Amino acid sequence: MSGTKNYYLKIMRILQVNKFHYPRGGADKYYLELGKSLEKTGHKVAYFSMKHPKNLKTLYSKHFISRLSFNEGGLVDKIKAPGRMIYSLEAKRKFRQLVNDFKPDIIHIHNIYHQISPSILDVARAKKIPVVMHLHDYKLICPNYQLFCQGKICEACKKNKYFNCVKKRCFKNSFSKSLLAALEMTIHHNILGIYKKGITLFIAPSHFMKEKVGEYGWDKERIKVIYNPFSANLEASDSEIENIEKQNYLLYFGRLSKEKGLNILISAISKSGSQLKIAGIGPEEKNLKELSYNLKASVEFLGFKSGKELKDLIIKARAVIIPSIWYENMPLSMLEALNLGTPVIASEIGGMPEIIKTGYNGLLFKPGNEEDLVEKISSINNYDLKKLSQQARNSTKDLTANNNLNKVVEIYKEILGNK
Repeated sequence: MSGTKNYYLKIMRILQVNKFHYPRGGADKYYLELGKSLEKTGHKVAYFSMKHPKNLKTLYSKHFISRLSFNEGGLVDKIKAPGRMIYSLEAKRKFRQLVNDFKPDIIHIHNIYHQISPSILDVARAKKIPVVMHLHDYKLICPNYQLFCQGKICEACKKNKYFNCVKKRCFKNSFSKSLLAALEMTIHHNILGIYKKGITLFIAPSHFMKEKVGEYGWDKERIKVIYNPFSANLEASDSEIENIEKQNYLLYFGRLSKEKGLNILISAISKSGSQLKIAGIGPEEKNLKELSYNLKASVEFLGFKSGKELKDLIIKARAVIIPSIWYENMPLSMLEALNLGTPVIASEIGGMPEIIKTGYNGLLFKPGNEEDLVEKISSINNYDLKKLSQQARNSTKDLTANNNLNKVVEIYKEILGNK
């Protein structure tokens, strides 16, 4: 094994890998926070990522690969994209240099699709270094990450039939992008089997994801479930939550996109006569504003909110609503709301029913069912909101960053102890 066997002394050399080294989304924030927590507990941590002007400073940036943008890039990026997605020789070369310099005991990869590619897994295999992969989305089994296409759940690519992605143009409604995504999946899984050969163990943030990935032919014995932690950035004291006066509005915060089911929510709000605040931005913003206006729904669009502004919005809301119509995994918005003592009304889909229990910390409704959502919005007022609030907070007491860290470290030790 590469590196000294210092894991017996509980100090490990851990190489964290993710395509973005700045807090762009939930997966990136988790990768950065995990690395920081590992460092604080005395472990040696190195990072491998892509160069970007927003990157946080690190000693390892000299090893990062060149920037490639699929959304903002020009002609050069479009020409480079297929090679980078399928098997990046640059990533493989620079990753080998970093591995030789750092000599990790274990490698933990997060989102490497497209910008980094799984070429780095061949380096780890050659050097017999175990690799843990965090499943932040469904990309392992779905070309477009979401198992969602044309406004509904889609599992057409099950049994490795990835060219259904091309037929349905499920990757950004583009024939060329869908073709490239299908080729990527076909080569990685059907021809090279590079993930199955290169990953020692997968971490799934919900039992639902573990079972779903298992349905697609992956060995469930190699998948461990560790729930995501809530964000410490939106923490509040018990007294702050107990003394808050709940206001007469419901809240949605997050991305404004089709899979989030916000058109159903706005329609339900108009029928229930309730007030809704929406904090977030996204591609559906214009359409949702028009729908709200046409239905004369009492909806206030607040734009992007974070920090204290967002925390205050969550704490004062009667409930947070997550009306997703896709297989929502373990959304941070749900965990943040519960931790701040706000009950959650959520679709009974994906991993959310593992946390939300009707009448205890919120309510579940049938996904996409407007009438059921109207009924749940109305019935939230029949509950003791103070009790629901206390129980909501209690339901996340074990979902701390520290507990998450301990469980991840135990997995590292278990793998290294079994070598």
